[in-house]
Amino acid sequence: MSTVLYEHPLNERIRNYLKLEQLFAQAHHCSTQDIKLHHQVFFSALFAIIDTLERNDVRGDLIKDLEKLEQSLVVWSKAPEIDARALENNLAETVKLVGQLKVASPIWCKLKEDKFLASLKQRFAIQGGSSLFDLPQLHFWLHHAQDKLQADIDGWLALLANIQCSLSLVLKFVRQRANFEPVNTESGFYQDNGEGLLLLRIKLDEQARFYPTVSGNKFRYSIRFMLPCEQTGRRYSNQATQFQLARC
Repeated sequence: MSTVLYEHPLNERIRNYLKLEQLFAQAHHCSTQDIKLHHQVFFSALFAIIDTLERNDVRGDLIKDLEKLEQSLVVWSKAPEIDARALENNLAETVKLVGQLKVASPIWCKLKEDKFLASLKQRFAIQGGSSLFDLPQLHFWLHHAQDKLQADIDGWLALLANIQCSLSLVLKFVRQRANFEPVNTESGFYQDNGEGLLLLRIKLDEQARFYPTVSGNKFRYSIRFMLPCEQTGRRYSNQATQFQLARC
């Protein structure tokens, strides 16, 4: 059965992680396409990543999460049925990433010193301000040889590689904290205690004619299933609902 996966963070730290994960996915996808057609999405994603890193202590949060993960991996290594090779690989990756993040000046800050990116970022911050006639320097750059364009793109993304790898590792273990369990509701509404939870993962049948909206925090959360409605935009579903839920 094909399903659609919805994820909802229950604190600001995980919210930033999921936001960055999506932005990285957009940027890397565009980097493999014709950048002349996908430059708007690429640079919008790149600048949103930089803004998120500037406004939030993502690096500090990642260091704390990786150090906790390192401690957990050491404890898990003593379990008799553990996959020793997988654990050693994850532990080595964790230690390496902590070392890379614990530097006086984060390597991604070099992106802020790039004069070409700085000249674009100001215009991309303006609604509708990133057209090529407003940015002749971008138009000029886009008409360089493909090798030059790809080298620049790869260089910019490489400066963010340790952040992205850290995010992927932390989120992998967050998602593995819980398995999916079937849940049945009688009225399209579900709520529960959120204490100790970081992330909700909801799976629905791809053919389902409703979608979940989540509200809550680390203490309590609720899931309300909605039906699309052409007149009002959406409306509550009050029918019995089956879904799968992982409380991570």
